[in-house]
Amino acid sequence: MTQQVEIGRGKAGRRAYSLDEIGLVPSRRTRDPEEVSIAWQIDAYRFELPVVVAPMDSVVSPATAIEIGRLGGLAPLDLEGLWTRYEDPLPLLEEAAALDTAAATKRLQEIYTAPIKEELIGRRIEEIRASGVTTAVRLSPQRTVQYHKAVIDAGIDIFVIRGTTVSAEHVSGRAEPLNLKQFIYELDVPVIVGGCATHTAALHLMRTGAAGVLVGFGGGASHTTRNVLGVAVPMATAISDVAAARRDYMDESGGRYVHVIADGGMGTSGDIAKAIACGADAVMVGSPLARAVEAPGHGFHWGSEAHHPDLPRGRRVAFGTVGTLEQILHGPSSVADGSMNLMGALKRTMASTGYSDIKEFQRVEVVVAPIAR
Repeated sequence: MTQQVEIGRGKAGRRAYSLDEIGLVPSRRTRDPEEVSIAWQIDAYRFELPVVVAPMDSVVSPATAIEIGRLGGLAPLDLEGLWTRYEDPLPLLEEAAALDTAAATKRLQEIYTAPIKEELIGRRIEEIRASGVTTAVRLSPQRTVQYHKAVIDAGIDIFVIRGTTVSAEHVSGRAEPLNLKQFIYELDVPVIVGGCATHTAALHLMRTGAAGVLVGFGGGASHTTRNVLGVAVPMATAISDVAAARRDYMDESGGRYVHVIADGGMGTSGDIAKAIACGADAVMVGSPLARAVEAPGHGFHWGSEAHHPDLPRGRRVAFGTVGTLEQILHGPSSVADGSMNLMGALKRTMASTGYSDIKEFQRVEVVVAPIAR
């Protein structure tokens, strides 16, 4: 039984934990880091790294999607971003990085008012496909019905439907909502959908036939959803709850496994390790890779929430650069803050706690260990 904490006489709530508040406990054995596997597989696609790059213009361009694929990860291109609105978005990306902080949100809103061009959708997908890497793209639930045919015709491998909060039962009196179950059933490609943060919401998303579920509200460091909407569920608890939904759905469906992908709030290699320890099969990260010299944001980071025309729930954040994509993922690291050699650190964490692959590592013991402020 989950213990409720009294907030006041009229309201009680469950205590939830962030990744900062938990620690990993070594087991009775250790392993050689070189003998640890961090590979994972979703549907027919295997990846050597449990990393899905957040589909944000500041991180993913066709060129970086190809490079991430070459390095062993997956980088979905945002089909509602600048790459499908402009023939050549590079000058605008440079402008976005050079903006004064006070003017950034307003100018981003202006830049993103340009309409999405369907012909650019096919062109960008073909550019990534031609490289031979697994090709993934992202649409929001609101635009999936409008553009999904152009996406499928272009020949993608994995479809990501990502929003701040995505439900299997969206109620609207103004427009016909996206029927996720019917939509996913009719597609021939695996679909990753989210975000969600509760056992119930995740279970409903899994029942739609999704191959993967995103946990969290995305955005991480560039997100202001908690301030603007008051919506927040700490990631350690959210991931654990959705992992429990995965287990319950396996029982319900006769063994169908839905992958859990932690999305947002993971800025260091330690955060990534703890997300997987809580039950994630992979992580969706943006800010660690926004620091790459190849990143389109030139050391700045922002998501689609930052340029919402009516209610921005994100901001452009300055991170600077620390190294190449390869150095950030595979090292070597020249800093001691967990921002480089993310995958080498994950392997060392798994080896130090005695686990040889991702599925095993999900069973590692954790403790509540708040960081002293």
